[in-house]
Amino acid sequence: MSQRLKLEVKALNAISGQDLVILVSDALTPPKAADEWLGEGARSLLARAAAAERFKGKALSGLTLLAPDGAGYERLIAIGVGPEAERGKLDFAKLGGAIAGRLGHGRSADMILALPDGEPTADQAADIALGMRLRAYAFDRYKTKTKEKDEAEPLTVTLRVSDPAAVKKALKAREAIAGGVELARDLVNEPPNVLYPEEFADRAAKLEKLGVEVDVLDEKQLKKIGMRALLAVGQGSRRESRVVVMRWNGAKSGVQPIAFVGKGVTFDTGGISLKPGASMEDMKGDMAGAACVTGLMHALAARKAKVNAIGVIGLVENMPDGNAQRPGDIVTSLSGQTIEIINTDAEGRLVLADVLWYTQAEFKPKFMINLATLTGAILVALAQEHAGLFSNNDELSERLSAAGKATGEAVWRMPLSAAYDKMIDSKFADMKNSAGRYGGSITAAQFLQRHVNDTPWVHLDIAGTGMSSPNTEINRSWGSGWGVRLLDRLVAEHYES
Repeated sequence: MSQRLKLEVKALNAISGQDLVILVSDALTPPKAADEWLGEGARSLLARAAAAERFKGKALSGLTLLAPDGAGYERLIAIGVGPEAERGKLDFAKLGGAIAGRLGHGRSADMILALPDGEPTADQAADIALGMRLRAYAFDRYKTKTKEKDEAEPLTVTLRVSDPAAVKKALKAREAIAGGVELARDLVNEPPNVLYPEEFADRAAKLEKLGVEVDVLDEKQLKKIGMRALLAVGQGSRRESRVVVMRWNGAKSGVQPIAFVGKGVTFDTGGISLKPGASMEDMKGDMAGAACVTGLMHALAARKAKVNAIGVIGLVENMPDGNAQRPGDIVTSLSGQTIEIINTDAEGRLVLADVLWYTQAEFKPKFMINLATLTGAILVALAQEHAGLFSNNDELSERLSAAGKATGEAVWRMPLSAAYDKMIDSKFADMKNSAGRYGGSITAAQFLQRHVNDTPWVHLDIAGTGMSSPNTEINRSWGSGWGVRLLDRLVAEHYES
């Protein structure tokens, strides 16, 4: 588990922590399983405190009060789960995050994991534990000042359940997913002087410990393959570009793989089309798509998913230099199509163009899903509430949308059409890499579609969700690890044998 969270699962036969956590409905009725540990004094105190604080048991809300004398614990924490009629809408991962947020660092707690109207399933209990772990994550490896004692010590939680064996079994898969999310968060949060293309590739190669086959392609190999569009992006940097291919073979040999592709611009200055200086430091997160793919491959391997999956990430650094590509240049992509460079800050699509073409030709996957912090325009359209989804396949889009609703990593389908595609036609080449401001996210997706052929494909524009993330019940990190849970859910529900 996370260093900031120590979690155990035990039977409901004792309590020993400083805090006692219970779940209450809108009626403020504690679960029957908690009766033995609450006592009449605590129940009466809870009722009075709820009235004074106007606590109504709303889902994910909480109430903390000092325990009565002789209770055997210091604080009683009641977390709302809302009315029984709305229980089907309750996000148990967010519930776990809300609980962890109430407890704080350096505390020990027992949580009586029972609902006011019955027992949660083993999967629901495991989701609560997942949410607690994700909430406990913090990226503080570069802070050197001594932390306060309560911040340095982990939160210790014992989940008290009726069937510990079943919950522990369900929790194994959630631990794998949490590990993948944390890996993705770490990668996005790292500073660009530490995480450049070669270093990113080295970290991806560590997945070999989980049984993932990893191949790292250097610039000499990329030139031989013909990834000229990708290499053009990185030619102004002293850091060499890389492409990493990760294979998880969890199904039978010969079963058609599924493929995930990530944009990995480890720092994006905009190149010769230099970005404004304000907030340029955020461009260390322009590799969130590649981070998600790497985290997903970790999750699939760690839980031994019964699927053959390919993860391919294109890693470059976009810098201004005497050798950098210029507006007006024409490059030939791996597909053989020529591209006029209008704006060197529209670089991610050049990386993905070559990597998508390579992936479909080399592995002939059942489908491809690419993730990229591709356009600021998607933030204008969807803010940070949804990732933009563009696709040539209805079934894959519908499955992703359902997985997004289930995990809270929501997507919204955007249009593709010949009229938008025409906007990227060039006077001098087969296409141009930017069509200007209007419909910017759509024309970027149209550009990618020209490098996909007939393979079922989804492009997820995660510029609003992959970095500079808003605080939620399960995330307090600048890098959210967005997409790992979404794609793992898609795989688990539809593509495992």
